[in-house]
Amino acid sequence: MFRIIESQRVKYLVSDKIASPHAFSTRIGGVSVLPHTAELNLGFYRGDGKETVMENLSLFSRASGIDLGHFVSVTQIHSRTVRYVTEDDRGAGIYYRADYECDGYVTDRPGVALCIKTADCVPILLSDEDAGVIGAVHAGWRGTASGIVGECVRMMCRLGASAGRIKAAVGPAIGKCCYEVGPDVRKEFERLCGEYFAGRFVQPAEDRPGKYLADLSGANKAHMEAAGIDGENIDVAGLCTSCRSDLFFSHRRGGGQRGTMCSVIEIGGSPD
Repeated sequence: MFRIIESQRVKYLVSDKIASPHAFSTRIGGVSVLPHTAELNLGFYRGDGKETVMENLSLFSRASGIDLGHFVSVTQIHSRTVRYVTEDDRGAGIYYRADYECDGYVTDRPGVALCIKTADCVPILLSDEDAGVIGAVHAGWRGTASGIVGECVRMMCRLGASAGRIKAAVGPAIGKCCYEVGPDVRKEFERLCGEYFAGRFVQPAEDRPGKYLADLSGANKAHMEAAGIDGENIDVAGLCTSCRSDLFFSHRRGGGQRGTMCSVIEIGGSPD
């Protein structure tokens, strides 16, 4: 179950499934004043000045209790690339521009906070508490179709995690109710995932011939189950970013004019 927490006027969500320190941001509690980025825009290059974004990031960090200096949040490219990160990567995408890009992270190092940026795409946080291994994934339709979250699970297991122990939280994302796509998306799902999978999660829109409604959160849950995670260990927020303009930014609803949310996770305990 997901809960909304308010701390220092900042609202964010947590999942009861995950014990590791984590947070899914909302748009509430920041200092941005532009109509499309108000209030808690956590992304650069969306119209706010750097100082405004950094103040918002600091507010989110303090509210969630996860040190901003530990964040790793590099440019996302809608790929299936998952990267192992360590203390050497801390601050990437926040205080300096990294020389790599990816859409997922894994780590077994305390004091490294994995941060995903979204505004409709699916943020997924994963944790094996016993192994001390965590992961984070940004899954748009391309990443979902290519199975990026399954790749993240496999990389976590190579670090000592067990799929049977992994707990996962699928944060707020655009829902099937609002995510209309064309036949190109359906065909890519068929090519990469098979006709049955595509039929389950990219279904024809009843009143719009040639259009489909995509269930990205459901598709990622299915990918995780196929990778060995027990469905009972997967928490899905079920909150549509496009419907809930009071809480979230949405790229689709805003026609590209919007702020950015962050989802972050860190291993519990003190770093070495």
